[in-house]
Amino acid sequence: MTRRGLLLFVAMCVIWGIPYLFIRVAVSELTPATLVFLRAGIAALILVPIAIRRGELRPVLAKWRPLIAFAAIEIGIPWLLLSSAEQKISSSLTGLLISAVPLVAFVIALVLGNRDRMGLAGVGGLLLGIVGVAAIVGFDLRATSTVALVEIALVVVGYALGPAILARYLSELPSVGVIASSLALCAVAYAPFAVIQWPSRVPKPGVLASVAVLAIVCTALAFLVFFALIAEVGPVRATVITYVNPAVAAILGVAVLGEAFTAGMAVGFVLVLIGSALATGRGPRWQRFRLDRLVGRAPPP
Repeated sequence: MTRRGLLLFVAMCVIWGIPYLFIRVAVSELTPATLVFLRAGIAALILVPIAIRRGELRPVLAKWRPLIAFAAIEIGIPWLLLSSAEQKISSSLTGLLISAVPLVAFVIALVLGNRDRMGLAGVGGLLLGIVGVAAIVGFDLRATSTVALVEIALVVVGYALGPAILARYLSELPSVGVIASSLALCAVAYAPFAVIQWPSRVPKPGVLASVAVLAIVCTALAFLVFFALIAEVGPVRATVITYVNPAVAAILGVAVLGEAFTAGMAVGFVLVLIGSALATGRGPRWQRFRLDRLVGRAPPP
């Protein structure tokens, strides 16, 4: 890996590991719908002009039906549920539970007919991952919000299902155009709710800073850096960041917010990673599938 590739890799490990912390701070004064509107809207204001300048917007809008489905399942609904869940559970727990996405993607692939990886290793990895998730949550469910767990489960399904839509209907479209259009659609959809739920007073500086970081750094800049990383090191090596992001989220939650971190969470996270590796075969195959389609055939940014 080149020095530039290493810098991009480290940047993405951090950039997509910190959103859980800032979401937790932002929802202390903003409703989930308002946060989604601000995050998607600000990021769209940055990325849409870039997509227009590169001529990537028009071909994307021609496939508006699957684009709407992708925007809702991959961004709009998960972001709302994620923000809602973090009003009830810690950012550390949220980030670690999101690490179950590869396992759900494996199941979705089986449902869609991809059974070439359905062997003892795949089944064993899936079962091991389930045990890992149980360890992360803890066996005393009374100490955890059941509603929040259901919300996170739906987020995981959305993050795993979105790439399937992307692969089937939007794989030939330019990447920045797809992301910019999706963010713009989400902002428009949440605008009425944001107006109704707009805070009666100006939020604290920490909340405003969190929104800015989520929109500018964790969304707009993140995708540009991410596409640059893929162009530098390839989609397979780039996906390793997804195994580091939850650990970053957990560390920040404990260090900055003073959240609890149990031995069960640590052991469970390791079990989920091992289970994901076994279920997906040669490395994070589900991620290669996702990112190959996300990048499509667009030129490097």
